[in-house]
Amino acid sequence: MSVTELKFRTVTAFQRRIVNPVARRMPGQVLLETTGRKSGLPRRTPVGGRRIGDAFWLVSEYGDKSHYVRNIQADPQVRVRLKGVWHTGTAHLLPDDDVRARLRTLPRYNSAVVQGLGTQLLTVRVDLT
Repeated sequence: MSVTELKFRTVTAFQRRIVNPVARRMPGQVLLETTGRKSGLPRRTPVGGRRIGDAFWLVSEYGDKSHYVRNIQADPQVRVRLKGVWHTGTAHLLPDDDVRARLRTLPRYNSAVVQGLGTQLLTVRVDLT
């Protein structure tokens, strides 16, 4: 197993089992709700990002290895919870976006974590309706 794969498995296991269950319950946490590509059930993932105008921007740490990115590929209709209010939108994966420049426009702490832990960064834009 490569160092990159070990890092991915370790970080995602920690996030999935410890961080995400706690973060989903925090009222101020931004959540991205996708539809499970296999189950069809709502899947809520804590994310970091920023609303700019009528769009919400975030960067996935693991690109298309992230389950929420795979769910978006299957169905781009999502919801985003911002400051306790749910917004519907359409998610777009932007592989040609300059991820490093994008991270500089997003919350500093989250961007540092994404850069430090991520191995396949991918920009996601959600056009809010």
